[in-house]
Amino acid sequence: MSLPTTETLLLEQQDHALHITINRPKVRNAMNLKMVHELMAVFDSIKDSRSIRAVVLRGADGHFCAGGDIKDMANARAAASKKSETDDPFYTLNREFGRMITQVNHAPQVVIAVIEGSVLGGGFGLACVSDVAIAASSAKFGLPETGLGIPPAQIAPFVVNRIGVTQARRLALLGARFDGTEAARLGIVHTVASEDALDQELTAVLAQVKRCAPDANRITKELVLSVGNDELSSVLDRAAESFSACVQGKEGQEGTMAFIQKRTPSWAENSDA
Repeated sequence: MSLPTTETLLLEQQDHALHITINRPKVRNAMNLKMVHELMAVFDSIKDSRSIRAVVLRGADGHFCAGGDIKDMANARAAASKKSETDDPFYTLNREFGRMITQVNHAPQVVIAVIEGSVLGGGFGLACVSDVAIAASSAKFGLPETGLGIPPAQIAPFVVNRIGVTQARRLALLGARFDGTEAARLGIVHTVASEDALDQELTAVLAQVKRCAPDANRITKELVLSVGNDELSSVLDRAAESFSACVQGKEGQEGTMAFIQKRTPSWAENSDA
C-alpha cells in the first residue's frame, strides 16, 4: 500500500491507525477542491489495507474544519461566467464534496473524528459520517449555509441520518451555533472532553478498535449502513451469509480458540493480523 502525496493533508500511520490532519490552518482548515480530491485519493488508497484498521481525522492548530473555502466559490463564479451550456462549475464543486463525504462514510475502517475549534459546514458533515466522534467541550459547531443564502446541499442527508429529521431541520433552518456539550446531547458526537484530554480519549478508542477483528468490523459497518437503505429481508439474508462466512473463517476460528484458551486473539496483538 502506498499513500498519495498530499499538500493540504498531513498523513502519519501509527500502529493500526492512519492519522489524517487537515492542514490549512490559516483559513481554519477550510476545505477547498484540492483537499476534497486529496481526501478521496487517500481513502481510495487504503480501502483494501489490512494494516490500517482505523482512520483518525483531525484539524491542525486547534480547528477541525471551518467549512468550504469561499475562494473556491469565487473561482466557480468566475468560471460560471465563461461556462458552456453543459458545464456548471457550482454543481461540480458541490457534488465533488458529496462524493468525498460518501466515500468517507463507507470507508471499511473505523473513522474517528477528533474535534476542536470550528466545526462548520463541510467540517460538520465530516463529523456526521465518523464512526466515533470525540469533541472538545469548547468546539463550535454550526450549519451557517442558509445565512449565506445557500443550502447545506451535500451535508443535509448525512446530518439527517445522524440526528434525525426534526433536529436537522432546526439546526439547518436556523443556522444554529452550539458547543461540544450540545453536540453530544444531539448525538452528533459520542464523547466530550476537555482539550487537554482529547488525546487520552483517542488512545482509549484506538485500543478498543484493536480488540475487534478487522474483517468482522468491516462487515459489521456494511451491515449497519445498509439498514434503512435496503429491504429488510435482503439485509438479514446478507447478514446471515456474512455470519456463516465469519464463523467458518480465519477470524471466527481464531476468536473462538482464543476465548477457549483464555488468551488475546492475534488481531489484538498484531495490527497486520
